Order: sequence, then structure tokens, then C-alpha cells
Amino acid sequence: MDNMERVQALSNSFSPSAPIDQKALFSGRMAQLMDVLNAVSQKGQHAILFGERGVGKTSLARVLSGGLTIRATQVLTASINCDGTMDFSSLWHKICREIVFTQTKTGAGFTAPPETTLKPLADYLPATVTPDDVRHLLSQLGKTLIIIDELDRLVNPEITALLADTIKTLSDHAVDTTLLLVGVADSVEMLIKEHQSIERAMVQIRMPRMSPPELNEIIDKGLSAAGMSIQAGAKEMICTLSQGLPHYTHLLALNASQRAATIDRTEVAVEDVRTAIDTALAKAQQSIIGAYHKATSSPRENLYPQVLLSCALAPTDNLGYFAAVDVRKPLSEIMKKPYEIPAFSQHLNAFCEESRGPILQRTGTNRRFRFRFSNPLLQPYVIMDGIRRGLISDSLKANKS
Repeated sequence: MDNMERVQALSNSFSPSAPIDQKALFSGRMAQLMDVLNAVSQKGQHAILFGERGVGKTSLARVLSGGLTIRATQVLTASINCDGTMDFSSLWHKICREIVFTQTKTGAGFTAPPETTLKPLADYLPATVTPDDVRHLLSQLGKTLIIIDELDRLVNPEITALLADTIKTLSDHAVDTTLLLVGVADSVEMLIKEHQSIERAMVQIRMPRMSPPELNEIIDKGLSAAGMSIQAGAKEMICTLSQGLPHYTHLLALNASQRAATIDRTEVAVEDVRTAIDTALAKAQQSIIGAYHKATSSPRENLYPQVLLSCALAPTDNLGYFAAVDVRKPLSEIMKKPYEIPAFSQHLNAFCEESRGPILQRTGTNRRFRFRFSNPLLQPYVIMDGIRRGLISDSLKANKS
């Protein structure tokens, strides 16, 4: 394999811009995958897959929509993305357009061959759809998996109420269809509160950020396709910078490995990852760059960049939240002198206001507030920018030089 063949193979293996839809390249997430498969195997069981943005929920949904077999039976699968313009009827018309079957009828005359036509399931739905219309139609099918992605974009609470009604009636009648709803954590609360009784019919599957072994699997699989390897330090740097978000693992691994390949090396080194950081910052989404500058810009010298970097380095709970006390240590290390909470609490509050984003979300009560990034993809960007500015080293410890 020559250099250009390697570069092309790496482009096919790493996918920072789009969700993974090839089983061979999908890494980790076996626990979540098994939870969904178990739900599909049972009549009347449904699932909701939730987690922060950027943790790979859609990639898992894409792998599932690629085809499943349960007990030697091929599962009929449909997958759609929600949008803010949908109502309940348009949601189900969109879903049923994805399910097409062949209709055969006898041809005219004794010798005429039978006529076949492709017909979408949506043709059998009324213009205004009710949950019972959905139940009746889906009960005519065999084992079916319907994936409804970006559930949080359904802004009208009437839609989620009707969706809850649909889950209940499908479960009560043991229809052999599983709905897999994909969204952020708030989607679960919004759906469940409409019908406490659907909790027994819903498997709630939390998608956490990826663990280092799962991120390592992404790197190893991608590099093996191009006949390449990576130094342990370089792999550790990519995993640490990714902060559990596969988008950045794909992005940094792609840029670092392609740099190595173009200079005729088959092993990715730490210096390749350092170069990949600059490339990642230069090619970041404009929305991320704009949000960072809005949060940190000021006409006079300020601590906003350092405090935001300290937020990105702060230890978090399972939902991505940190407290003000968690920011104190990284900020003190960055500034090379002790900092107490009163010195930066106003910065944390400002990050939660419209004037600076809000780049952080805040929950809790006074003196017990907890914070997290509104867009999780901003966290690795802030850390990489801190490395570029020399505020921290690429080992993510405060720069003490």
C-alpha cells in the first residue's frame, strides 16, 4: 500500500463529520447495543437512547438500521430524523414512507404475467393520524424496528404526549414493533411525564461518553485498515483530548495518521497529534469558534479564557456537571497562584447568560449550583485552544515552565 492509498484508506476509516453506519467500523457501545436488541426481541417493549450531544447515539442508531435478524427473522427497519416543523401526523407519514413493500396482482388475461408495484406504507395512513391508526397499521406487519432520532427537536408538547399514547397502545396490544427514540436526557423526562404508565414498557438506555478502551478501539480499527500503528503516548493524547467524545477521536486520529502517511511513516507519533491539534482548531465548526469567542472576548484583559479552560478541565459527574469548587484547582495551576471561588464565581455566572452564550448550563440552587457545557463539543476545543495558547501542556496539566 503506497502513501496515497493509505491516506484514502484512513479517510474511509475515520468519520469525524458524519455518524458511522458500518458495523465493521463501529467501536464500543456493546452494552447499549445489547439493551436495544433485547428490547427488539420482546413484544410490547420499546427503548429510549439518551445522552449528551456528540457521544455517538446516532452512530449506534445507524448501525441498527443497517439490518437486524432476531431468531432467524429479518427485522423490518425504518429510521428518520425529527425536525421542528413536524406534527404527529407528519412524523408518522415520514416514518411510513421509509417502509416500502411489493404489491402483486394478477395480470389481465390468462397469459399475462403478474403485475408488481412498490407501495409505501404511508399510503395506508389517513391525513390526520391518531395513535390507534399507528397501532392498527403496525399490527399488520411482522417484527419491525422504528428509529426516531433527534427526539428533542419535537418542540410541541402535544406531539410527545401523542407519542407516549402510541407507545402505551402498542405495548398494551403487544404489537411486534419496537420504537427506539433517540435524544438528549431532557427528552426522557418530557416523554415519561406524559404517561407514568409507559415506564414499564420503556427501556431507558443512557449513552455515556466513551471510555478510553472504547476510544482506543476506534483508533486501532481505523489505523489497521491502512496498515498503520500508533505510539502509546500519541494514542493516550488523542483519547485524553477527546474527553470521551468520538467526534474528536475520529478527527484527531484522521489528521495525525494522514500527516504520518504523507511523510512515508506507518507509525503515528506524538508530533503528528500536536500538528493534528492545530488542524482541528483551524477546521472547527464556525458555531464552535463563534461560541468560544463570544464567551471569552472582552475589551480589556480578563480571566474568561482561563476560567473557561478550567471548566473544561474540571472533573464532572456522569451527566457532565461540575461545581465551582472543581474549577479552583485547575485555575490555580494555570495561573500559578491560588484562586478561591469568589475570584471566579462571576465568570461562571456570566457564562450562563445570553451575553456570553450561554456557553454553560446551570442547575441547582444558590451556593449549590452545578454547571456543564451547553454544547459538549466545545469542551475539547477549549482544551486544545489552551494547549495552543501555552496555558497548559499537551499532557493537560498546567504549564509550569
